[in-house]
Amino acid sequence: MSEYFNKRAQDWDADDMVTKLSSAIGSSILEHVSLHDQMDVMDFGAGTGLISSHVAPLVNKIIAVDTSEEMLNKLLSKPELHSKVEAVQQNILDQPIEQKFDLIMSAMAVHHVEDTSKLIKRFAEHLRPQAMIALADLDKEDGSFHPEEVEGVFHSGFEREEFQRILESHGFVNINFFTAHTVNKENREYPVFLVIASKS
Repeated sequence: MSEYFNKRAQDWDADDMVTKLSSAIGSSILEHVSLHDQMDVMDFGAGTGLISSHVAPLVNKIIAVDTSEEMLNKLLSKPELHSKVEAVQQNILDQPIEQKFDLIMSAMAVHHVEDTSKLIKRFAEHLRPQAMIALADLDKEDGSFHPEEVEGVFHSGFEREEFQRILESHGFVNINFFTAHTVNKENREYPVFLVIASKS
């Protein structure tokens, strides 16, 4: 999977669909999460830092986690992120980060992880008590959203009720779904949810 994203890294930010979606998700996180300057944040599947760019001015520190070296290199090339964002090339399912966070956010990355329940469990393990998650991903779709060349797509979006059950099974409470954006692609509409939840 990293190979595909390594190839796309240089032109990622020039993709109109990507930038519109990232802007909408970033705005939705700002609307629904109370950020403050003491917060330590993990950006899971951070890519080139499009979501981190929205959040960084309002928090203490962001650890941007991704398995793609080139995506993170692109993130690190952005001067506005240097003071607040640290890039970590790591698969947290295999190797946890030795840090706890006040918020874990993710945009369009969860469907690239095969075992959703294991990922949510890992998120819970990385959070301080009463900390939050803000996860954006596709509502359930028919598999037509991603071109065939995109690697590592394990889920064609998610049913919100099933996703909520997974969150609840790992101790998350105060779970709320919002529609952050609708992607219009080839005369089709693909809703994207943002789910906010707290660690109990």
